Parts: sequence; C-alpha cells; structure tokens
Amino acid sequence: MTPSKLNKARVADLHAMTNGYVERGDIPGIVTLIACGEEVDVDVIGTMTVDGAKPMRRDTIFRIASITKPVAAAATMILVDDGKLRLEDSVERWLPELANRRVLRRMDSAPDDTAPAKRSITVRDVLNSTFGFGSVMARPGTYWIQELIRDGHLGGDGPPHPSLAPGMDEWMRRLSELPLMYQPGERWLYNTSCDVMGVLVARVSGRSFDAFLRERLFDPLGMKDTGFSVPASKLDRLPGVYVFNHESRKLEEFDTVGDSEYSRPPAFESGAGGLVSTVDDYYAFCRMMLNKGVWGRERVLTEASVEAMTKDQLSPQQREGAELFFGNHSSWGFGMAVSLRREKPWMVPGRFGWDGGFGTSAYSDPANDLIGILMTQRMMDSPEPPAVFTDFWAGAYRTLEEQWH
Repeated sequence: MTPSKLNKARVADLHAMTNGYVERGDIPGIVTLIACGEEVDVDVIGTMTVDGAKPMRRDTIFRIASITKPVAAAATMILVDDGKLRLEDSVERWLPELANRRVLRRMDSAPDDTAPAKRSITVRDVLNSTFGFGSVMARPGTYWIQELIRDGHLGGDGPPHPSLAPGMDEWMRRLSELPLMYQPGERWLYNTSCDVMGVLVARVSGRSFDAFLRERLFDPLGMKDTGFSVPASKLDRLPGVYVFNHESRKLEEFDTVGDSEYSRPPAFESGAGGLVSTVDDYYAFCRMMLNKGVWGRERVLTEASVEAMTKDQLSPQQREGAELFFGNHSSWGFGMAVSLRREKPWMVPGRFGWDGGFGTSAYSDPANDLIGILMTQRMMDSPEPPAVFTDFWAGAYRTLEEQWH
C-alpha cells in the first residue's frame, strides 16, 4: 500500500478550522478539497442558505467568479495549440473594435486628452492582461472612466451581475467607445482582458464561448456541472450567495436562490467571472493543468501551453501599480497568478491559481503535487484575501508535513 502523503491528524485540524467559520455564523457552508498525488480529501460542512434549511452538498454548484479566468485562458491556448491563433498576432482581425485605439495620456486626463496607441493589441497582451484596459482600483468617482465602465456594464467595477451585461457584440461596441488606460503591453490591469478572451474564443472558433468550452474542456474533463448558468433540473444545488453588512453585522443575500441571475443563460458569457462549477469539476481542471495538459488518456492542452500559462509573463514595469494583487511575492501568467517568493508557507514558487470574489480559491502546486480548492458562498469584502482563505491555505500546507508517529 502506498503511504499517505496527507497527515490525517492535520487534515482533521483543517476540517475543524473551516467548521469553526460555520459554527460562528461567518459563512453558511463550505466545501474544501485538498489533493496530493492520487489522494483526495473532500470536506462538506454547513448549509446552502443562512436559514439552514438545506445541508451543503459535495455537488453544490457554486458561482465561482474570478476562478473562471484560468479556464478562459486555457480555452484561448487551445486555439493557439490548434494553430488558429499565434501569441504575437494582432487581435484586430477578430476584434476590429480594438483597432486604432486611443490611449489616455494619464488616468486623470480629460476624455479627449489622448494619444494614438503605439502598436496593435496582440493575443499575448490579452492573455497576460496588458492590453491596456481593466478594473480601476480607486474609490468610485475618482476617475470619469469609472462611471462609464459601470453604466456600460463592462464588468470589473464590482461583483458580477450576469443579467445586466449586454450581448457580446454590444459589449465590444461599448468597450470600443472608451480609450485605453495604458499603451498596449505597458501595464497589467485586472479583469477585462479575460472577458475579451471569451469574445476572441467565440469569434475565432465560430461558436459561442460556452459551446467551445463544453466541447474542448468541459466534456473531455467530465465537468458536467460547469457552465454559465444552472439548468432548472439542478437549481436545488445552487446555494445562496451572501455579502456581509458591516452595519447590521449580518450576512445579507446578494443573489436570490429562488430567481437567481444564474438560473438562465446570460447575454454575455464572461470569461472574467461568469462560470458556475462544483468542487469535483474544478478539481478535474486543476488536475489537468498540474498534469501538464493531460487528463486520463487524453491531452487537452500541450505541455508548452500549460507552461506558458503558469509561468511569470510580466516584467516588473508591467506589474507597477498592481501591488494590491501581487505584493512582492507573486506575478501573473495567462489568466492566473504565479507565486515567485515564499512570503508565507503556502506561497511556494511555481504555485499557480487564483481567487474568486464570491468566496472561492483554487491553486495548484507542482513542487508538492498539491491541489487545494475552497468553495464558499460569502463574498469577499476587499481585494485582500479573507481570513478563511489564509487559514485554509495554511492548514492545507500543514497537512503535507512529516507524518506524526
């Protein structure tokens, strides 16, 4: 028998820690998964709603928010593997709305104080989030462009609202009416690039983003519960999602279970944050990535594509201004963060993955053959990881330490 790689006592400690969040009423329910090699531990605690009526299930379908981003990047790289895209290609052939861009001279420039883009936007710029447009990390109302992003429902100015976004072509038209914030390739900016990836995949493949994902990723990986909406037959597995009201000190419903925004297909299939999934579905994606593109006997991505996605794709200059996201310990590959320095025990160099604003976190660590996935339904209060995230990752790495005898 192969000896266990996970310390059973410390796995129990991890379960007790997450259970504490539920018992205190901080989070209604939690599903965790840690896997080392072939060994997989899943823990399911709490309830799907704050009223406690329905117990949490292993196959609960969570709104996974920004851990959609690595999936969007994988889809884009499949088209690179197919020879339909090259990293240095201009995107203008498929995204003419992004041709002949104007660029703000400064973030606080007037709308007409722009300069022409110095070059075209490339596929690489979209993949590594440096195409020149993204979330503005400033208080609402700081810059005029924030209001136009919000009014145009272009995303990145708050939690996803799938019911408000326009269709794909209209979304691109609205994006094209705004100047870029930085020159193509100049600066990493969060979020919007991954939505552009979804549009690029749809237009290059000639089918909807959802249809492409299903054919090339979800079906091969057996991700039967992953998509941009939850069908009526599965709605009993969709939990409530909650935001913490700091005045009342209570969790308040953000998206109703009875008539959820995720109960019907959205007009815009968001590569930045639109997917729903289960812990086992997302594990299949993570395992494929950790296996360098292979799932079972099938190759889903080339090893070269996985390597490109999971290595640092930014220069220090491109990371300027993104310290809130990266600190001094991480950077960005294609659609996901990559750890560079071990500032905390779990920040192992080469570890890759991301967090989702609806309370999800998923990272893979090649050095330890470790995958960790945390699924909750409490929204993050700030870009800083909530305590449950840091406690989960600290506990997950403690399970790898030398066995107690």
